[in-house]
Amino acid sequence: MAEDSDQEKTEEPTGKRLEDAQKKGQIARSRELNTFAILMTSAALFMMLGKEIGSGMIAMMRTQFQLSREVIFDTASPIIHLKQVMMDGLLLIAPFLAAMVIVAIIAPLALGGWVFSWDAITPKFEKMDPIKGVARLFAVHGLIEMGKALLKFLLIFIVAIVLAKRFLTGLVGLGNEPLEQSISHGFGIIGDCFLILSASLSAVVLFDVPFQLWEHSKKLKMTLQEIKDEMKESEGSPEVKGRIRRMQMEMAQNRMMTEVPKADVIITNPSHFAVALRYDPEANGAPKLVAKGVDLMAAQIRNMAMAANVPLLASPPLARALYYSTDLDREIPKGLYLAVAQVLAYVYQLKTAREQRWTEPAPPSDIPVPDEFKQSR
Repeated sequence: MAEDSDQEKTEEPTGKRLEDAQKKGQIARSRELNTFAILMTSAALFMMLGKEIGSGMIAMMRTQFQLSREVIFDTASPIIHLKQVMMDGLLLIAPFLAAMVIVAIIAPLALGGWVFSWDAITPKFEKMDPIKGVARLFAVHGLIEMGKALLKFLLIFIVAIVLAKRFLTGLVGLGNEPLEQSISHGFGIIGDCFLILSASLSAVVLFDVPFQLWEHSKKLKMTLQEIKDEMKESEGSPEVKGRIRRMQMEMAQNRMMTEVPKADVIITNPSHFAVALRYDPEANGAPKLVAKGVDLMAAQIRNMAMAANVPLLASPPLARALYYSTDLDREIPKGLYLAVAQVLAYVYQLKTAREQRWTEPAPPSDIPVPDEFKQSR
């Protein structure tokens, strides 16, 4: 039972889930809102431009219906007049069409924003399965869509009956009015009816927008297991991360061990700690710590140093101080300059003695290490 409850989608979607859904085109959309915006805009424009469109139609009819005898018997004139009528009509309704195109593009931004996704427009053949199509029809989403369609039909039907009763007398009386007045009056009635019918769909929009937001949020909800899997995928499983860390440590140790033969001196504990120092006088900097280790790693450093004839110097306080205070490939701290200078002076004396076959100098016995470095752990 506990396992079943864990599989319930009760968790809010993560940022990655929302981003992936947006890339796939899965965003909240309300077709009713888009339709409502287009209808209301077109109704408002029709009311504002209706008289101008009516006047333009009257002018077109006067121009095209008043033809001379020569024009009527000219075989080329019908094509010329048809082209002129089409051009005049297009110019007449061009502002209306342009506004509709703009609204059709901007309306979807009101809910979900503007998103383009190839995945959303890629044909999916499973949606063509008639059996699944029937199942979707009787699913909750299909029943709700059917209910919205029925609600729209009832609203428009009821409002249309009310408008017919309200404007029936005016529509019948248009035949008794002069032509220009009749057309202007007719456009006014059509504009009023269009606006009221479009506004009646606001009830559907007020239901559909919250429903689409709720349904979209419900689809994207996740189970606890999905969140855990996503975290593993994005951050990596503990086993993989541990393996990566081990590989990184091994690579770092291998690089470090290649620096041991190049060191000037190895300072030891003598058995538990070992640090390798290298000093380049031409670099105008302090000596660098190029390798360090404890226990087994310290033994490996000592063995490799002896194989490469790198001098070893036992100084437990200095070895611990360098190990804890200095990172790999970093210069030693200023507080240890004096101690390391004594070590390097001994190393250079030892190198000269070996080259000249002189008696080797005694290693320094009391190397000064500041108290703050002695306490480093």
